[in-house]
Amino acid sequence: MKTNIDFNKNEDAMKLALSQVKQKKIKIEAGGSKKAIEKQREKNKLTARERIEYLKDAGKPFIEIGAFAGYEMYEEYGGCPAGGTVAGIGYISGKQCVIVANDQTVKAGAWFPITGKKNLRMQEIAMENKLPIIVFDMNKPGNLMDVVEGKHVGTLVS
Repeated sequence: MKTNIDFNKNEDAMKLALSQVKQKKIKIEAGGSKKAIEKQREKNKLTARERIEYLKDAGKPFIEIGAFAGYEMYEEYGGCPAGGTVAGIGYISGKQCVIVANDQTVKAGAWFPITGKKNLRMQEIAMENKLPIIVFDMNKPGNLMDVVEGKHVGTLVS
């Protein structure tokens, strides 16, 4: 009888953990602040996730990679959901592609070190798997210059 009780406890703990992960992912998928999303709307611009949805083949999956990159990082700057970049693998005109969309709703699209790491990793995945890569990069230089000037290069390559 004890085995059934332990099994039920473990099952309940796993269901709770899965529910918590799903709730966190919903928050991450929202992107930056509501105010930043409203700014995008005022400029008649799509969010990163909307751009990907618009681009990819209808009815075909988009498998997101690295949704939890940047999770609970850079809180002093307002956070960095999904590392400031929505990325994954999807189909465009029937061809499997790596798709990367930098998120303007996260600190106006500024790059953090984790943003650079995630972008580099997506490029590696594309090269390793001989997939084309499509990048929506509507960012201002901002923190990207720190990366270019080598201030974060040591942290970008893992």
